[in-house]
Formats: sequence, structure tokens, C-alpha cells
Amino acid sequence: MNGASATVPSASTRSAPGPSADVLIIGGGVIGLACALELQRAGRQVRIVEQHRIGSGASHGNCGTLTPSHAEPLAAPGTIAKALRWMRKPDAPLYVAPRLDPALWRWLWNFARRCNARDCAGATVPKSALLETSRRMIEALVRDHALDCEFEASGLLYAWLDPRQREADLHDLQLLRQVGVEAEVWDGARIAAEEPSLRAEVIGGLLFPNDASLRPDRYVAELERLVRASGGEIVEDCAVLGFQRERGRIVGIDTTQGRQRGREVLLAAGAWSPRLARQLDLRLPIQPGKGYSITFDAQRAPPRRPLVLRERSVCVTAWGSGYRLGSTMEFSGYDASLNRTRLEALVRGAGEYLREPPTGARREEWYGWRPMTFDDLPILGRAPRSDNLWLATGHGMMGVSMSLATGHLLADLICGREPVLNPAPYACERVL
Repeated sequence: MNGASATVPSASTRSAPGPSADVLIIGGGVIGLACALELQRAGRQVRIVEQHRIGSGASHGNCGTLTPSHAEPLAAPGTIAKALRWMRKPDAPLYVAPRLDPALWRWLWNFARRCNARDCAGATVPKSALLETSRRMIEALVRDHALDCEFEASGLLYAWLDPRQREADLHDLQLLRQVGVEAEVWDGARIAAEEPSLRAEVIGGLLFPNDASLRPDRYVAELERLVRASGGEIVEDCAVLGFQRERGRIVGIDTTQGRQRGREVLLAAGAWSPRLARQLDLRLPIQPGKGYSITFDAQRAPPRRPLVLRERSVCVTAWGSGYRLGSTMEFSGYDASLNRTRLEALVRGAGEYLREPPTGARREEWYGWRPMTFDDLPILGRAPRSDNLWLATGHGMMGVSMSLATGHLLADLICGREPVLNPAPYACERVL
């Protein structure tokens, strides 16, 4: 099933919204909430409209890793060759469902053009800045507001079975170190001593000590709590039907709960953003990249830190409250089926690396669509040809990791403050 928040809507959620908001945010995932929180800190009044429940999309079922280590974009040298080898494998980590879709093929063409050393290095710098800034902000927010989200600053470990994967990762490490990513290379003996959950066949690994993790659904619930406590309005089950425009401004948004208005409008609807933007004659080059996860009860002998099982591209995260396998990237449009072949690939992959693969009841089998841009950078800032439309979307697999830095940057831009990061690399104009 597609994961959804189990939080019961409060009376304020169900009540009719008030008059025009200062900033009206479309999308109640981790990005919309982070933007709302930072705007409130800047003194702005916000209202979030969410088509389902808060945090019910890709914010819910991911593995919850905070990864400055993932600064290198997906569009990197060698990615196309790897993708071609996987084309006929329906359980491969990357899968493109064959279909006639001109938008998808344009996206893939632009992606392929960037799989070179120059563009890869060029995207790594701004991606790293966003990830590292957000990583620091999230830890500070957890500490200062005592967020109940199982945050752990335990690092993240890549695990290798194949010497060829080891050599590829060590080659890529040169670029990561140029942007300040710390890493420790572990041999098999160090793996056996430090991570006994892994099988003897694991030949070594790469520890990223500055990475961290949290339980994403609880992090989203805590952001929601902070937004509400600061006076923010949240309207759930409120799907956008259309936009009213006058002279370059959005003056009203028609929804299933009536017309909404905001002096500023922020589109933060994740993988749904391009569909909504199309109603405004804005063609956002975002494809829905479908990911999967399985959540189990807490295990008897879990890993000591989050793992990435490199050859199978499976992420393993253990919290006190549960245990999750996740990842995969499937380009199948907005197909709303649970592909069991791809889901079971997570379990098979874990069995190749872990001494004790997860056991017990599966508490949740989940899929969600990530908003993928072809250069693997989010789209942040003012929309072209609009006086009051702002964009915060296209975060791919890094929405949780990039959440607070995104919120801070958008608050800076909307409020006319000095931006916390250079906004130019994330501007919408670069991809149009």
C-alpha cells in the first residue's frame, strides 16, 4: 500500500480556512513544512494546502538518511552504461518501464547529456552545499526543540561485495573530498569488528561519519507540530483544481475546499508539481521516480548504523521503533501499483549482505514518487513570468536531507533577505 500519515486531523485541520494567507503553500510534505517553518520564523503567516494527509507522499516511506555523502549527482560518468545493462532486468535498482512518453524521453536525453565529468563536478558543488547546510540545521532543530524523530548522528556505511564496486566508489571519493565530504575506507577486518551485522563475504566498505539518520514520518510529524504551534494553518484533503491569474499574479486557487488566496504562492508539491505547474503554462522537467520500502518491527541484531548495500543499491535503516529496507528507482510515470518484483528485490539484496535478514511481520509495504530533475538539483526560487509564484520542488531522493536548507533559502528569497546559499544553481531558468 502507499504509505499515509496515521495522524488524526485536529479540529483546526478540518475547520474552514480564514481569509487570504500571507504565503499560501501548495504541498504538505517535508519541503512544504520546512518552508512554512522558516517563513514563520521570518514573521510571515502561512497556510498549507495538502491534497491528502500531511506527509503522505515520498516524505513518509523513505529510509530517513541525512546524506552529505550523496553530493554527486545521479547524472555521472558511467550511469548510462550501467542503466543499459539493467534495461532487461525488471528487478534492477534502476528501471525504465518501456512506453511512448515524449516528456520522459526528453528528460532522459537531457539526463544522458549530463553524464560527463564536467557537468557532474558542476552539479556536485551546489548539491553538496544544500545537503551540508541542511544537515547542520536539522541537528540543531532536533536539539533545540527536542524533536521526537529518532535522530542519530551515527554516520552511514557503504558495504561492498565486489572489488569493482570498491574501485568505482574510491574513484568517486576524489570528487566528494573536493567538496569537503569526509570518509573512512574500511577493509574486511574493520567491517567484521565494527559492523557484525554484515556477512563475511563483505570485502570492505566506506564510512561517511558526518551522515545521520532519523525516522522520516516522525520528523514530518514534528515539523507539522512546530508549524501549528507557531500559528500556521494546515488544510488537508484539499486538492488544487485550478488557478486564477491577473496580470502576472495568481489571485486565487480553486480547490476541493473552496477558493484559497495568498499574497505569495509557493508550489512545493513534490512529484505532483509539474502537473500543477502545467496549468500555469510552466513546463517543469520533473519525472516521478518511484521508490519502494518495506518496514519491519525492530530486529534482534540490527546494524549499528544505516547501510547502503552498494551492488544492490539497497538502503537499510534501523530505529528503536522499526527496521526499513528501501530504495530502487523506477520510471513508470504515475503508475499506482505495487510492483512486487521490485519490492522483493529489496529483501533478496539484503540477504546477500546481512547475517540476519529482517524477520517478522511486514508492518508496511510502501511506494512513493520522488520528483526527479535531470541534473539532480532542486528547482528553488521565483517562477519565471510570475510576480508571486515561488517554486520549491525537484529534490529527487534528497527531500528530507535538503529540507531545512531549502526552507531557509526560500524564506530568504521571499522576504528579500541575504540568502543563506547562492540561489543561482537552483533557479528554474536553468532547466527551461
